[in-house]
Amino acid sequence: MTSRSVAPASRLDATLTVPGDKAISHRALIVGSIARGRSYVGNVSPAADVTATAECLRACGVWLRDFADGRVALDGAGPGMSLRTPAVTLDCANSGTTMRLLAGALAGHDCTAELTGDASLRKRPMRRVAAPLTAMGATVRVSPDGTAPLHVEGRSSLRAVDWTPETPSAQVKSLVLLAALSADGVSTVRERIATRDHTERLLRRCGVSVRTDGDVVSITPGAVAPFGMRVPGDISSAAFFLCLGAALPGSRVRMQRVGLNPGRTGVLDALRDMGATVVVEPAAADESAEPEGDVEVRGGALQGTVIAGDLVTRCIDELPVLAVLATQAEGETLIRDAAELRAKESDRISAVVEGLRAFGGVCEAADDGLVVQGPSRLRAARVDARGDHRLAMAFAVAASIAAADSGESVIESADSAAVSYPAFFDDLARAVRSR
Repeated sequence: MTSRSVAPASRLDATLTVPGDKAISHRALIVGSIARGRSYVGNVSPAADVTATAECLRACGVWLRDFADGRVALDGAGPGMSLRTPAVTLDCANSGTTMRLLAGALAGHDCTAELTGDASLRKRPMRRVAAPLTAMGATVRVSPDGTAPLHVEGRSSLRAVDWTPETPSAQVKSLVLLAALSADGVSTVRERIATRDHTERLLRRCGVSVRTDGDVVSITPGAVAPFGMRVPGDISSAAFFLCLGAALPGSRVRMQRVGLNPGRTGVLDALRDMGATVVVEPAAADESAEPEGDVEVRGGALQGTVIAGDLVTRCIDELPVLAVLATQAEGETLIRDAAELRAKESDRISAVVEGLRAFGGVCEAADDGLVVQGPSRLRAARVDARGDHRLAMAFAVAASIAAADSGESVIESADSAAVSYPAFFDDLARAVRSR
């Protein structure tokens, strides 16, 4: 792991384009691999996580060709007929999305696969994957601790299921929907809080009957047609620049063609609640397409807020950088209902507390979230991102808003940013004006 030095910034005045959405890219590759025919996907994320998905699909016999500028073509033979037993263990690297969604796709095929990943991924909970797939008739085994390696023995004919996940999770919902393409009837997923609907939108684009009624999603198996699409920019990657722009008075940042899926725009609502000026210019789109548009944020006076309930579900990946922003807000910011942060690439609750305190912020941990007091005058620090891409980028934002006279900050394991945004530090250096 390598470190990066980040200097304080005076302001941010930039128009930026971020890489393609990581979550949508995963789904486009997996659905394209099991559609019947050739699919074309543009602006695929260059993230290491998405590369892991592509390599796992190739190992399962999928024809997948990369072209320049994030363009990909891939062939499938239809549900139950597209994936074969790989000759090697599938290495999902650091990507929980790869492991969970691919397990769902493999469960609906007559094949056997072992899925593993790096040390971080092998600590994340996988019983939530095994339970619904086992109920559908696949054989899925996890370690005694309920973690990877994940052993999947699939079947091209599964039982339909009516499943209620214990914890709201778009990944669990998606893996059930992917497996349900090979089921013998209508399958249903019932969520306590509706999660992002990228998989449902993509399957509808492929002609699959997917019905949504509030937080209940039902899918009827059928033919999966090939598709063409351009992946919008990743709003989770844009969030680091949006929060930095909000934190620096007099700043303006405009993010072009980012995804505006309602399940992902919680960060914009949180920014508004804190008093930031947020302007959204949506682009025209049909109902089945992923909404996208331009987002502009201007810096100014901020106040503390409460981030809880369904808002947490809609900005779970952005909570670390929102906690950084909260150090610049007047009063208390309370983040609760976010216990899932402890089961990410790192324990993000303890890591954020440790990092913000190193920068001079006032932050306390709760069982299910964080309490941040502001405003604080941050100072340069040496912090460890713990191999977690979201933390590496969030701490870079903290370093950028640190006091000018405190010098440069050093972020250990900063190269973990490549998991979702390989060019982040280069883009940051070009966008900001140093103090």
